[in-house]
Amino acid sequence: MITAILRRAGAGLLVLWAAATAAYLALLAAPGDTVDAIVGDGADTPGIRAQIIQEWHLDRSAVVQYLDFLLRAAHGDLGRSYLLQRPVSAVIGSQLAPTLKLAVAAAVFGVVLALLFAVTARRLTSTAGLILVSTPPFLIGIILLSIFSFRLGWFPVSGDRGFAALVLPAITLGLPIAGTLAQVLRDGLDRALDEPFAVTARARGLRESGVLIRHALKHALLPAVTMLGWSFGVLIGGTVIVEQVFGRPGLGQVTVQAVNSSDLPVVLAVVILAAAVFVVINTVTDLAYLLIDPRLRRS
Repeated sequence: MITAILRRAGAGLLVLWAAATAAYLALLAAPGDTVDAIVGDGADTPGIRAQIIQEWHLDRSAVVQYLDFLLRAAHGDLGRSYLLQRPVSAVIGSQLAPTLKLAVAAAVFGVVLALLFAVTARRLTSTAGLILVSTPPFLIGIILLSIFSFRLGWFPVSGDRGFAALVLPAITLGLPIAGTLAQVLRDGLDRALDEPFAVTARARGLRESGVLIRHALKHALLPAVTMLGWSFGVLIGGTVIVEQVFGRPGLGQVTVQAVNSSDLPVVLAVVILAAAVFVVINTVTDLAYLLIDPRLRRS
């Protein structure tokens, strides 16, 4: 068990390092100058530029800056935002809660809808799932806004005040998840219902609904849990577009603003956070396997 935990921790650190390095190299190769990004619309003189270079240690080579970034990140220091002149941890921390709230709400909605589709409307799951997966989230959001906000006035157009403001964004993100999970669950249920244990349960007089819910569903959950873990990690990135469509606070607006202004520390922090979410979700998924299938605990 200790070996497995250490192996998982090592793999997680490797993922974080690879994600941070890839983002660093991509931003380093992007057009634009760091000094110009820091100066922005303020006064621009040779003296101010020299002061910025000295303050941010931009006179050092790219390799030295990269190693310094890794060392500081290992100690939990993600630097300061070029644009906001605040610690990156404070910038991310102030916007993390709305994004996580939206991601969790979307995941819960997607799981519940997928279970309803897979259990009660298995014949329609394939068609409905294909439609939901093929439709871009921003288009779903615009349609929902047009109908339920602009026309009917049931939900607010933008903002993050109260439960009502969370409904449409959560549905927008949750529908594609529901479509994917429903198809995975349907395929798993079809296979499980042909297994010997299902035949035995029917022979004992158990109704088809009982076989489906009490026996087959548990066997169909393993691939669905894997897909759900991947989907939740993707949600953190998907909120960027949805938050823009619905005018919500969160990491989406911070990320867009940071990319447009070449705010390297903030962009790197968002990438590291997304990678950390993937690592945590994958670990939780592995633990969920043990709860769902006792055979894995014995092995």
